[in-house]
Amino acid sequence: MAAKPPRKTGRKSAPAEGAAAGHSRLYQELARKLFDELAAGKYAVGDRLPTEREFCAEYNVSRPTVREAMIALEVQGLLEVRVGSGAYVLRLPGKDDHPGFNVTAFELTEARLLFEGEAAALAAANITDAELDRLDTLVKKIGEVKHGPEISEDHDRDFHLLIAESTGNAAVARSIEELWRMRASSPECVLLHQKARTANVKPVADEHKRIVEALRTRDPAKARAAMRAHLNAVMNYLLFATEQQAMEEVRKSTASTRARFTRLASL
Repeated sequence: MAAKPPRKTGRKSAPAEGAAAGHSRLYQELARKLFDELAAGKYAVGDRLPTEREFCAEYNVSRPTVREAMIALEVQGLLEVRVGSGAYVLRLPGKDDHPGFNVTAFELTEARLLFEGEAAALAAANITDAELDRLDTLVKKIGEVKHGPEISEDHDRDFHLLIAESTGNAAVARSIEELWRMRASSPECVLLHQKARTANVKPVADEHKRIVEALRTRDPAKARAAMRAHLNAVMNYLLFATEQQAMEEVRKSTASTRARFTRLASL
């Protein structure tokens, strides 16, 4: 992914929040609360919801939690998140509606970090020179793609699946294939990655190159570390992508204020 996220500020990342009561994650609890508020008529169609900061203060949750809750309701067609404006009520829940949840992009990336990190370690001991050459070719293709983020993501998927295959373990390869299938089929994952593309976030060739370099050393620890560093960066890029709406809203507000004072100054 190409756009650089802001430097870390000590904020908790999504997976570090842990699970909420029972088997529900915090974002699911918040999404259910918002769903119930919509069903109870607290908001009307067309209403703008409170800001992310206001939700954080009201429910004592982090910003990633609010983002995941919004995405869960957005994919159900209940909300519309407009860049630079906020979240609006698109429709109210009907009697047959109920909160539904799929795998989120943050959950999926957390799982990839666990599985693909170990796959890289195993691959370091089994990968062939021919497979390393194929990885080099894919890294080059990722770096050459200037337009069409979907094409770049195809090369990204092929890169990671090739490493999974090079472990020589069919169970590992199929497990990682399933993670990538979920990435393409989960509405929450699809929506957030679309937002990432809008924010000009796409696979970074240099990160993939460092993984290949680690694999060439045949050192499992180095390969694991390189893969985990890459996927930790992916997590930060996704957080960065979801922050673009808030950043655009601030820019829009600042521009509006500046224009207003400019008009006043000219009177």
